Amino acid sequence: MVDPIIDTKRLTKVLMDGGSGLNIMYAKMLDAMGIDRARIRPTRAPFHDIVLGKQAVPLGQIDLLIPFGDPTNYRMETLTFEVVRFHGTYHAILGCPCYAKFMDIPNYAYLKLKMLGPHRVITIGTSFQRAYECEVKRREHATTIIAYKELAAIREEIIKETPNPKWSVGSFKPIEDAKEVLIDPSGSEGKVVCIGTMLSSE
Repeated sequence: MVDPIIDTKRLTKVLMDGGSGLNIMYAKMLDAMGIDRARIRPTRAPFHDIVLGKQAVPLGQIDLLIPFGDPTNYRMETLTFEVVRFHGTYHAILGCPCYAKFMDIPNYAYLKLKMLGPHRVITIGTSFQRAYECEVKRREHATTIIAYKELAAIREEIIKETPNPKWSVGSFKPIEDAKEVLIDPSGSEGKVVCIGTMLSSE
């Protein structure tokens, strides 16, 4: 069963990524559109390069009807999306499968996307201001993720370097062999002090 039509005009922040081998939809976006998660087909195949050096495991796949154009001239195709649980700055990412299905021709210099329609060429575009705003938010999001991971690494290092809580505040571990010497040989209390055996007689 194919899910309801997803209007690309309502998804105002869609990344057309010709370098991505996947179409990606965020789980929170599906919830916002009122699409039941029960329609997601389970899959455990991981993918890479969304976060550098990490792999992501999707919740599953879902088929969505995606239209481009207007009521007088439009194309509509069914695209398969990988549904992910992590967050992003876009509503969805349309990758190579979308380009192939619609036979899109992108022009990154003019921020235009063209495809054949039933009556004439369909042209999808945006403004440079909008593209700049999306890029700024994407960089802020990436910086936040990196800072969070660095903070987590620092916390782990601090935990590793934290002294054993069983040790008393004034205790220490000698770095060399030591021997016990009576503080007062003539006394009866028997108090001792540890003296390093590597010290000179002086």
